[in-house]
Amino acid sequence: MEYEREREQKVEEIEALLTKYLPSKEGLQKIIMEAMEYSLMAGGKRLRPMLMQETYRLFGGEGELVEPFMAAMEMIHTYSLVHDDLPAMDNDEYRRGRKTTHVVYGEDMGILAGDALLNYAFETASSAFEQYPDKALLIGKALRVLSAKAGIHGMIGGQVVDVKETGHAVSREVLDFIYELKTGALIESSMMIGAILAGASDGDVKKVEKIASNVGFAFQVQDDILDVTSTSEVLGKPVHSDEKNEKSTYVTLVGLKKAGRLVETASMEAVRLLGELPGENGYLAWLIEKLIHREK
Repeated sequence: MEYEREREQKVEEIEALLTKYLPSKEGLQKIIMEAMEYSLMAGGKRLRPMLMQETYRLFGGEGELVEPFMAAMEMIHTYSLVHDDLPAMDNDEYRRGRKTTHVVYGEDMGILAGDALLNYAFETASSAFEQYPDKALLIGKALRVLSAKAGIHGMIGGQVVDVKETGHAVSREVLDFIYELKTGALIESSMMIGAILAGASDGDVKKVEKIASNVGFAFQVQDDILDVTSTSEVLGKPVHSDEKNEKSTYVTLVGLKKAGRLVETASMEAVRLLGELPGENGYLAWLIEKLIHREK
């Protein structure tokens, strides 16, 4: 219960941080700022910025250096959801219990809001150069990870294969590729950036990437399970969306029971690897297990 209360407090702090970094709603184009805020402040677990901050602390990071990257990461994650919900993609009308961005603002503004969030994410992250000029090398390394993991060799690459393969069965190898890139890449990026900004060694950053890869895989398989077993009221978004869009998942591939075991195996491996790192962060270990075994 102590960690649960701590998580609630951290979510509130991240929400305040995101508000701080949002652009002012002014000018002839202010509708796009409004759509950006509507999308970004729709709630959610704030998993990626939280993992980034906790990994930063794990390696002894102090101060606010990590904050522009926390905001940028959530902007990138949010833009991907805004575009995922579009009619050309998953065509979903609800996200986190309320109407999706394109339903409220129109499909054209939905596309532009996603574009705006992606661009503003890098504007936000790069502001760290001016705030912390003495950390320029670390900031540059973090930006490279942020851009690579969000791009064609990361999240976008996974989405491309996911869209291309929708409508027919795929092999486990292809599904693993989709999950590693589409879901795992941003989680890997979050934890790696936290480690990099705290000055972790290259070897420890690689270990963190492996931990996050396990977290991302387990998180996505749990998502597959919840899409079948949960309700729209609990999830805040439509269930059976994968079935509607004729997508292969680990549930369709190996069944519910085995999918559940895979979640357990991957999460245990993530926690085991976390214990091999030099720092200590009991909350981070709890968070990884809690979020993987979530009910929504």
